[in-house]
Amino acid sequence: MRFHYQSHYHQPLLGEAIAGLFLLLFPVLLPCLFTPFTYASPSTFSEWNVIKPRHLSLLRSALEGKSSNKEQSDLWTPLADQGWRPCLESVNTPSLPQNSEGYLQVFLDGGLNQQRMGICDAVAVAKILNATLVIPYLEVNPVWQDSSSFMDIYDVDHFINVLKDDVSIVKELSDEFSWSTREYYATAIRATRIKRAPVHASANWYLENVLPVLQSYGIAAISPFSHRLSFDNLPSEIQQLRCKVNFKALVCVPHIRALGDAIVHRLRYPPGETEALSSDYLRVTTDQNDKQRPQKFVVLHLRFDKDMAAHSACDFGGGKAEKLALAKYRQTIWGGRVLNSQFTDEELRSQGRCPLTPEEIGLLLAALGFDNSTRLYLASHKVYGGEARISTLRELFPLMENKKSLASSEERARIKGKASLLAAVDYYVGMHSDIFVSASPGNMHNALVGHRTFENMKTIRPNMALLGQLFLDKNITWLEFRQAVAEGHQNRQGQLKLRKPKQSIYTYPAPDCMCRA
Repeated sequence: MRFHYQSHYHQPLLGEAIAGLFLLLFPVLLPCLFTPFTYASPSTFSEWNVIKPRHLSLLRSALEGKSSNKEQSDLWTPLADQGWRPCLESVNTPSLPQNSEGYLQVFLDGGLNQQRMGICDAVAVAKILNATLVIPYLEVNPVWQDSSSFMDIYDVDHFINVLKDDVSIVKELSDEFSWSTREYYATAIRATRIKRAPVHASANWYLENVLPVLQSYGIAAISPFSHRLSFDNLPSEIQQLRCKVNFKALVCVPHIRALGDAIVHRLRYPPGETEALSSDYLRVTTDQNDKQRPQKFVVLHLRFDKDMAAHSACDFGGGKAEKLALAKYRQTIWGGRVLNSQFTDEELRSQGRCPLTPEEIGLLLAALGFDNSTRLYLASHKVYGGEARISTLRELFPLMENKKSLASSEERARIKGKASLLAAVDYYVGMHSDIFVSASPGNMHNALVGHRTFENMKTIRPNMALLGQLFLDKNITWLEFRQAVAEGHQNRQGQLKLRKPKQSIYTYPAPDCMCRA
């Protein structure tokens, strides 16, 4: 009887299990029945969905408009002499002491341009401490996953040679200190590692906290190091040394410069429609170039990647599903360190805290007077939404190019999939353009604004707060938009601005690194 009782007891359980399994598989077997309920799930949202233009009235007017010859002439006119010159060689720095206090190592995180600023600071700190700088170690960026080293990006021999009278620099540690590696510091607390260097630390902090470590052990490793040196209250020779590193010593390796030159050449002298792009393109003779007038071009740094879109917490037209997907991405990448915004989208935009979309930066450029005859180089790694997002910008500027359209796959082979090398090529092209504009503030924007200021080159800095407010006005006409944009950007096209306290010397090199003519 006992066995008979158990068999009857398991019969209904088996039926319930089968029924439960069927319910679980039913949405998978017939997904179309459940589409309305799962639409808002972040797992179903694709950033590659085609997003309708958000400013259709302005876009239609921009597409119909044509700039006058005077507008075009004013746009491309180089900056007038502003009465300032680079002054890095005028200071007679004392010769290097014979004996170094020891080796200084730094470990730099962030992307290419954050690391670039860290390299400049590392040289300055080595000077302050009378230390021998080891070529900085570049950490792998968690977003871009690029393991490129300093020597993969920059010409290390040029770097050492330019700075030979300022700081002692070595490519690698001597055998005596070969144990001092990233892995060594990752496994335990080490006496030679300085882990808590404050952001924007003073020179005295390094003399009081790092110099004793150097004198005791012969080596000090600072990690993390990004943004770890103050911009204020430093001797003028230290400030000028930082600029010397940034603007003179940091030169890309030859193959990056060669690819950059090729891209600039093809923008200046575009091939005919029937000419196939090949790695032999640069062999075109100078006689053929002389038959063409060099064309002017704009470099646009779009800075509209998924990382940026998620970090901003702004609305980009994808509805609730996109908001949920970006919130999930924020949590995955930053683990709660970047919170969902407490402001509404309207508040964020009116404060200028939302990155400009490809559509919006296109409307800005059109309002400033650029038209469909403008040659535009798109400097971006991965655009959030891909071609679907860029299509409106391309409609406004059909002569838009990028690395892929201007260089063959063979030419791009050495930089393929390497975010830092790709960004280095864009930086190089940006420094050789007639005009540079960045869609949103950031490290690339700051670095190129500073470098182009140093060279007195035209650079358009979007007025983010103004544009945010204009785009929120759904009743604004194209004429009103153009007038407001023109007035709001009169003094944002490369006019030199003197650095204020706490501002970066790499964005505002005057007056620390520039002198009145």
